[in-house]
Amino acid sequence: MSPKKILHVIASVDPATGGIIEGVLQQQNAMKATGQAECEVVSLDRPGAPYLRDFPIKVHAQGEYADGKSTWASPLAHYGYTAKLIPWLRTYAHEYDAVIVDGLWNYASLAASVVLRNRKVPYFVFTHGMLDPWFRRQSRLKHLGKQMSWLLFEGPLLANAEMVLFTTEAERKSARGQFWGASYKEHVIGFGTGAPPPASPAQELAFRKMLPALGSRPFLLFLSRIHPKKGCDLLIDAFSKVAGRFPDLDLVIAGPDQVGIQGELLAQAAALGLGQRIHWPGMLSGDAKWGAYRAAKAFILPSHQENFGVVVAEALACDTPVLISNKINIADKVELSGGGLVEEDNLSGTTNLMLRFLSLSEEVQQIMRHQAGLCFETNFEVTGFSQRLVQLVLAARSPK
Repeated sequence: MSPKKILHVIASVDPATGGIIEGVLQQQNAMKATGQAECEVVSLDRPGAPYLRDFPIKVHAQGEYADGKSTWASPLAHYGYTAKLIPWLRTYAHEYDAVIVDGLWNYASLAASVVLRNRKVPYFVFTHGMLDPWFRRQSRLKHLGKQMSWLLFEGPLLANAEMVLFTTEAERKSARGQFWGASYKEHVIGFGTGAPPPASPAQELAFRKMLPALGSRPFLLFLSRIHPKKGCDLLIDAFSKVAGRFPDLDLVIAGPDQVGIQGELLAQAAALGLGQRIHWPGMLSGDAKWGAYRAAKAFILPSHQENFGVVVAEALACDTPVLISNKINIADKVELSGGGLVEEDNLSGTTNLMLRFLSLSEEVQQIMRHQAGLCFETNFEVTGFSQRLVQLVLAARSPK
């Protein structure tokens, strides 16, 4: 039997956008290994974008950025508008066994709503935490704009989907009632990521080579997008409260500065006298990323909202203890496993994460490393998730 063809509709495959595209990559790897399905992507990326050159999945890039600059007014460019996507979906969507719409509130989901709800191809919507009430609390005005979009596009898209997919039960429950005007069929499917490459000395070497000022000093690792949602300001303030007690410990804040707040964070660190003990390598990939995870004493992420947290799963996969907020929807599994610690997403909670872990003996920290690896294997390894996803596709294509 030939493998099923799955099309992902997504805003961008740029690795800097975060865990959604990493999840798609890991799904593809797991599906190819079993021969059950193959994935392709249609996106709002501009043709010729550098990150497309070696991307391991076929991408149909429909963005209108031929010269690298938007030809549209800034709001439309930010939304990802392109005149090419709707015609492309109308022409090619029926050639796939199923379509998965990854994410909401961009032109990719709008185009999918216009086309897919009137087509016979089965489709699923993966919300990826974008219906979380945290966003509503941040801006009532933006929420009103989303409500209008929901009535016209997102609501009908979800209402006509085979299923709307959630990574955790907590995400599913928190999404309910956020918008008025449409009901949909919910399904908690989980999520996952692949196992990392085997450990090697080259990995830590590649990482530390990027940060000569760090030298061989021990460190806590934050590795994610630098964004207000991630609690980076809390991280710096909390580190200032423990730095004197642990003078040999540094902090590494790694990731792309998507919204331009790194300058403020640098000033915050300098004002607290921590400029030499906080390191900013930017986005990490390949050996340097795995070396950072494996060399860190612990991974820390005090986010205000995470529907899953691929980076948390990656850290666990490297046998690295994770120190996370209770606003990350997999926090219950982490805490139950003994592979990490969980606290509130505030200054007191983030400080407690550091103090609780750093006060543990080396022996107990080693036990926590072992439990972290078991937590990944039991809960977050991608194979089981990918098999469940393929089974949904197969069921959707079965005669009713």
